[in-house]
Amino acid sequence: MENLRIQFVKSIEEIGQKRWCSVVGAKNPFTRYEFLHGLEQTECTSEQSGWAPYHIAVYHTGESEAEAGSNSNTNTNTQIKELTQNPLVCLVPLYLKTNSWGEYVFDWSWANAYQSHGLEYYPKFVTATPFTPSSGKRFFVSESFQNKVGELIKFVTEKVKDEAEKAGVSSWHILFPTEFENACLDDLGVQARVGTQFHWYNRNFKTFDDFLDVLTSRKRKSIRKERKKVADEGITFTRTEGAAISDQQWDDFYLFYQSTYLMRGQQGYLSKAFFTAIGNSMSEQILLINAVQEGRSIAAALFFKNEDTLFGRYWGSAADYQFLHFETCYYQGQDYAIEKGISSFDSGAQGEHKIQRGFEPIITHSNHWLAHPAFADAIKKFLDEERPHIASYRKSAEALLPYKVEDDSKNP
Repeated sequence: MENLRIQFVKSIEEIGQKRWCSVVGAKNPFTRYEFLHGLEQTECTSEQSGWAPYHIAVYHTGESEAEAGSNSNTNTNTQIKELTQNPLVCLVPLYLKTNSWGEYVFDWSWANAYQSHGLEYYPKFVTATPFTPSSGKRFFVSESFQNKVGELIKFVTEKVKDEAEKAGVSSWHILFPTEFENACLDDLGVQARVGTQFHWYNRNFKTFDDFLDVLTSRKRKSIRKERKKVADEGITFTRTEGAAISDQQWDDFYLFYQSTYLMRGQQGYLSKAFFTAIGNSMSEQILLINAVQEGRSIAAALFFKNEDTLFGRYWGSAADYQFLHFETCYYQGQDYAIEKGISSFDSGAQGEHKIQRGFEPIITHSNHWLAHPAFADAIKKFLDEERPHIASYRKSAEALLPYKVEDDSKNP
């Protein structure tokens, strides 16, 4: 495309909240400025964590790239300042990764294969929302360039490959893009990969019982039994919208969150400072559900939301209570979505136990470019072989859904 210039920036602050929001908006909580900036300022995304920001900004200038490059009379700082005075037409989150933690599209075996051949897999480029396996746009284009999205994806792809060579980067991975972005990238040779997640869909239910009514009798009874078991323990639930979440609630939630990771021998990716930051900056998209017993909070689940979707993300408990996880993270979320008229519930990665609770298998996407030709060919073969297995798995999962056979409300 003519008159486009690209800039790779090491902090979202170099772009600024106003300009970021003008292109990206705030509907998706995980790509809005406040979320990504919160990760940066609390050092959850940093060189030390293996998530060094390397974001892409594309500007429309009044001169060609060749003309801009021939101007040797201005220093780098001046060039950057002049560049950023031009219209911002595209933004792409990008990170320089030195590990594969917090991605949820697994490539550890690829890294091991590189190592076994004496090659370095890290660093790599990753376009994603850190620690968040939620699908959404990855290439954000200004309103005036909406008719050129495909061309901008091509332009960015070419420039990322150039930058990868300069920076000694092995590969570029775009995680959980939209289906359209996935197709565009695949056409450009950035290989497509598929995966599965489980999402719940609100079919205009008025009550939770309306949802149960479309399930088979056995599954309906099973869910009611699980909910009764929790209630019989004297456990009740409170919902607190972001701005009303108290410091004590945040403290309790963070303790639960870390405890859950520690039980698996890990440390949670996110810091208390991060949760405090987003609690202050984007409270309108945050919901905390607490499980309470004898006046004391014993578990909590943190959700994000917009007018269309509820996103279940982080959870933890003080102790192991039977069915408490299902109630806090799934049934309470379904209840909330029904009450608020929210059409879908994205409950995060993995979890076959979600199927019997009405969560339906969907296809997710990722794209992968590897600079090494032989490894690129090997990965293509692997992905081609993997794809029918994923399709078969999804079909098998659909067969286990608890909906009545005559019910036509299942997600196509």
